[in-house]
Amino acid sequence: MRKLGVQEIEDIALGAAVLGTGGGGDPHIGKLMAIQAVREYGPVELIDLEQVPDDAIIMPLAMMGAPTVIVEKIPNGDEFPRVYHALKQYLGREVYATMPIEAGGVNSMIPVASAARLGIPLVDADGMGRAFPELQMVTFHLGGITATPMAMTDEKGNLIILSTVTNLWTEHLARSATVVMGGSAMIAIYPLTGAQAREWAIRGIVTRTEEIGKTLRLWGRRPGSVRSQAAALRRDLPPVVATMPGGVAGEECAGGASTGRRAGPGEVPEGDVVQAVLALTAGYLLFRGKVVDVARRTVGGFARGEAVLEGLDEFRGQSMRIHFQNENLIALRDGEVRATVPDLITVLDAETARPITTEGLRYGYRAVVVGMPCDSRWRTPRGLETVGPRYFGYDVDYIPIEQRMAGQRG
Repeated sequence: MRKLGVQEIEDIALGAAVLGTGGGGDPHIGKLMAIQAVREYGPVELIDLEQVPDDAIIMPLAMMGAPTVIVEKIPNGDEFPRVYHALKQYLGREVYATMPIEAGGVNSMIPVASAARLGIPLVDADGMGRAFPELQMVTFHLGGITATPMAMTDEKGNLIILSTVTNLWTEHLARSATVVMGGSAMIAIYPLTGAQAREWAIRGIVTRTEEIGKTLRLWGRRPGSVRSQAAALRRDLPPVVATMPGGVAGEECAGGASTGRRAGPGEVPEGDVVQAVLALTAGYLLFRGKVVDVARRTVGGFARGEAVLEGLDEFRGQSMRIHFQNENLIALRDGEVRATVPDLITVLDAETARPITTEGLRYGYRAVVVGMPCDSRWRTPRGLETVGPRYFGYDVDYIPIEQRMAGQRG
């Protein structure tokens, strides 16, 4: 157990936006909400899943709707306790803790703000290991855990309790209500026990996002050369690279400024800050270029569209097209698929590696596109049925990003 204060919140918000694959809502808004709550009510207690009793209830809290709406329709803060107490009363049981439903943007911060205001712990886990656009797209769903009873509310005070026959029905009914509520709503969903969470939640996501955010923060503040920045980071950071799956740097970062060397335990790889992010996430550089077109529309409670980038540097003469539905779904380079859901596709600022959300994409941005492997549960038949490219309407078979990049090198 440890406490989360303002600095930790800053880092978590930044790191979660990297894993948010462009979605999850505006991280800046969520960060401000969480910081205000911590300053008013005190630091949040972050606990491990093992600290939750088997039969204790964990209640994830989140915002639902189109990110393009969320940036203009900011919660007033009363929505979190309203859905929390409504669902708690419906369940007739005490709630032990809350947790994020996903890693990304505002939805990584709402549980922090809620935990502070409600005086309950935050569990270091989530249900995606990234962000997805629909309610059934959580690992809890793969384990047969029901999304309902679920509570949802808006800033006007409207409150709904849903009890549905399937999690897909939960998505359909809640999405319709969200549209009526103005395009965004606050929700309490998937009340689950400690035993269920230990089996189906993705562990350590808060800590992981904090480590990524801390890397970006420290890198941006270090004066001097790339090499001196890397040396300073090796002193300041925890041994995170050694704990990441793959821990790759250098040769695995196919399109980047590769050093040709794997990072050792406790090391941050030498090179630019993008390469540091790739090392922390076992990721791959998919493209580097300038945003030349963005088509975005809010439809049915989602932000849908595509962005086009023209290549720079080693990608000059090439183009990349990214399709998104709140989150980035598929990336094609010169018409060839380079990465698809459920693997993560994230757009970063080319200089700072700060993540750019789908609602934040603008003409002229210099950006890099990175791909990262997803949690292994999303690669099962049940996982791909739920979040694979064919679910989103793409006539493409899922191929893990490691295999796609190996094929590229071959």
